[in-house]
Amino acid sequence: MDFEPLPEHEAFRKVVREFAQAEITPHVEEWDRTRTFPLEAVGKMGDLGLFGLPFPEEYGGSGSDFTTLCIAIEELARVDQSVAITLEAGVGLGAGPIYQFGTGKQKERWLPDLAAGRALAGFGLTEAEAGSDAGATRTKAELDGDSWVINGTKAFITNSGTPITSLVTVTARTGPDEISALIVPAGAPGFTVEPAYRKMGWHASDTHGLVFEDCRVPVENVLGERGQGFRQFLSILDDGRIAIAALAVGVAQACLDHSVAYATERATFGRPIGGNQAIAFKCADMEIAVNAARLLTYRAAWLKDRDQPFKQAAAVAKVCATEAAVTATREAVQIFGGAGFLDETPVSRHYRDAKMLEIGEGTSEIQRLVISRGLGLPI
Repeated sequence: MDFEPLPEHEAFRKVVREFAQAEITPHVEEWDRTRTFPLEAVGKMGDLGLFGLPFPEEYGGSGSDFTTLCIAIEELARVDQSVAITLEAGVGLGAGPIYQFGTGKQKERWLPDLAAGRALAGFGLTEAEAGSDAGATRTKAELDGDSWVINGTKAFITNSGTPITSLVTVTARTGPDEISALIVPAGAPGFTVEPAYRKMGWHASDTHGLVFEDCRVPVENVLGERGQGFRQFLSILDDGRIAIAALAVGVAQACLDHSVAYATERATFGRPIGGNQAIAFKCADMEIAVNAARLLTYRAAWLKDRDQPFKQAAAVAKVCATEAAVTATREAVQIFGGAGFLDETPVSRHYRDAKMLEIGEGTSEIQRLVISRGLGLPI
């Protein structure tokens, strides 16, 4: 069984890598330091077609497979995680629910701008008391004539407050035992985007809390079928776990590359530090972890592209890749020593950013729960 990318995948990888080096690398340190959302770069990513990769041409996409999207995310993450998560969330969490579950009218209304990168969308699932336990959603939506009236809050929502955010999809209780997904346009009456969070990492990524106070949206803004919101969003998260794994692979690869270069150039006691087993073996362990994580990630993407069951593979890939990334960033900082503690050093930024990979799209603990259940264990 061969998971080696096709020639067209590798050609695409080269395009994205060159784009990242030219358009992102020169600005990353400033975006991180000033906590600036890279609006211009996002526009250029849209021009390159990155936001439309998995969507059909009729909506402005290119109809590419999921593996292609993972390659784009991996290559962006090698330079900056904030930009990579903006793409991952914009495609998978923002536009993905509209494409997978929306009506024809909803797709025609929202997808062309989302696929072109002219607009972004947020994915409103998490609440202060409903994170890993997403079924504990407290946000409510009640029918009032031809409108849904939404009341509640959401937390940690990516791409929800950018200048080009056009909508958020949110889960809400539409009955005692019923959760539905609703499309809430940006600027809807009663919809407030709270100030951006002060975060440990992902400084150039847009993240806000959301408040709904008697927020009215048309009755036809139910995404797909009423009562199917929880099932829909769990499906979206399965896709997202592969994409986050790809992001983590990019981070781990970047730390390996930086570590090998630094260990070759930096000398102590008259020789490069890479000549010491303590350093060389750290790099060797990173190489092992990166290769394992990449194979698991692209196996999961391969299964999804072939419409085969991939839930278990996605959870396995996410745990392996994200934990590999966190370890790689820590070891890279150790290899860089004092220089790694400076924010001007890329490995310092990767170290701060990487921790979120073990939390977002389902924590490592939740992934292990999914994996255990997939094994048939009564947990």
